[in-house]
Amino acid sequence: MSVSFSRTGPGPLSPDATQHMVRMRDGVRLATDVYLPASSEPGPTILTRLPYDKSGEYTFMSRIAAYFTARGYRFVVQDVRGKFRSEGETLLFVNEAYDGYDTLDWVVNQEWSDGVAGMWGDSYYGFTQWAAASTGHPALKAMVPRVTGTRLGELPIPVPGQRVHDVEMAVHRFYPLSMFHDRDILDWQIDWSRRPLAAQVEEFFTAVGSRSASYDLWFPYPVSLRRFPAGSPFDAPAVPVLMTIGWWDNCAPWQWADHRQIASRPAWAAHEYLLLEAIDHENNSHFSLGVPNTDPSFLPRYLDPAVEFFDVFLRGESRVIPRVRWQLAGSGDPSFRSSSSWPPPASSLVLHPSDGGLVSSPSPGTASWTHDAADPVPSPARDAFGFLAEYPDESGLAGRSDVLVFDSAAADAPVDLVGPVRLEAVAGSDGPEMDLFARLADVAPDGSARLIARGQQTIIAPGPGFAVSVDLGHVGYRLAAGHVLRLTIASSDAPEFVPAPGTGEHRWLAEKTVPNRQSLDLGATCLILSVI
Repeated sequence: MSVSFSRTGPGPLSPDATQHMVRMRDGVRLATDVYLPASSEPGPTILTRLPYDKSGEYTFMSRIAAYFTARGYRFVVQDVRGKFRSEGETLLFVNEAYDGYDTLDWVVNQEWSDGVAGMWGDSYYGFTQWAAASTGHPALKAMVPRVTGTRLGELPIPVPGQRVHDVEMAVHRFYPLSMFHDRDILDWQIDWSRRPLAAQVEEFFTAVGSRSASYDLWFPYPVSLRRFPAGSPFDAPAVPVLMTIGWWDNCAPWQWADHRQIASRPAWAAHEYLLLEAIDHENNSHFSLGVPNTDPSFLPRYLDPAVEFFDVFLRGESRVIPRVRWQLAGSGDPSFRSSSSWPPPASSLVLHPSDGGLVSSPSPGTASWTHDAADPVPSPARDAFGFLAEYPDESGLAGRSDVLVFDSAAADAPVDLVGPVRLEAVAGSDGPEMDLFARLADVAPDGSARLIARGQQTIIAPGPGFAVSVDLGHVGYRLAAGHVLRLTIASSDAPEFVPAPGTGEHRWLAEKTVPNRQSLDLGATCLILSVI
């Protein structure tokens, strides 16, 4: 079968920028735009390195540049190696450390630079900040990685002797086939019902006339090239870092993992600041649903925390920035609360799934369901990265026979859920592997259900019962009086996650699917929340 695709190349250069082709240590030149403020005096620079086109509409860099330059900063944005106007091989992750170092070197040797630089950006251009930090460049004085992580996009790889790992997201292998196939962005769709999935990839390569080096390195089993050839960023000299994590960001688990790493490194812990927002990966806010990024309110919400951070750590302004700022979604108040650490002091609320719903005391029993990859539980949102742009009603999940549903009693008064959420479970299957998906939702009096938190794990050889801990991330959420907490348990969430075929085969190579019977030991399972 033939595969249709569309190609998006570089957008027009901004008239406000001067493009330079900046030479890296191996002679490859990277396309780099420089935006300067009105002042001709040397000053601090903010650097962004991204793979999504420095001139494209998706990342609106010219608007961001105007915001920073109006506040006296020089703004430099670069297409990473192999993307859009930059030279070199298109290869995920592995060139960003030394390319970041060399670009910082170039920046601080320009006449408009005072030798001080910060870095800013989301997602992959949050990762490029950590890559540059891993090299210990002395000019990098502060960074603001948003909705990202040092292990961003890393494929879950089973480790010998370990029976639990993360569930494979569809984007894990699809990203190298769309965003990182070649210099452009290639838009195409996989038919997730047609197996084997890998055959469609080969059809795509035939249609495009080329292969993806990043995909080939990762398929069928990953070759692990070093993301940080100079060493872990957490072993490099600590840099003041403002980490923005979204309550509804589908990539948040990687950033929370970074937070745990930082907590174990005293030097980095002393330099970490957290901004915990009620946003998704695309920066849609729970407090302003439906408001596009072209609205005048967007850029201040998006950029002011970074400006404040850079004013302190690049310019030396005297200002106290709280160590932790967080939003309480559902409260109607978008202002940030502050605390000296995360999570703030809280009490544990332990709820147990039972035949009577979510209750305060455990009771024995077993609940079971059938997982069928040929008819998986549908992902509630079409675009998991822009989840809040849809903010779907998930009440329909309760009507499926392959979803377990447990409701609490209605809240007598508002309940503020603040901190980590975890499911301790004993699950079993007659299949060779099992995916366990847990979702926590707010059920309103009208019956609509909206996601609060979620987590998922793959269990290898679960047998009749295997104890597993499922991390549902962290939340800042007010459950209104009269509302109900709903816990749903399932074994698929497709196409956001690649369903287990039921045979134990590689998920992209399996040609058939086999239904598996799954079970949950109710008496040995509990949901643990934090309440303030």
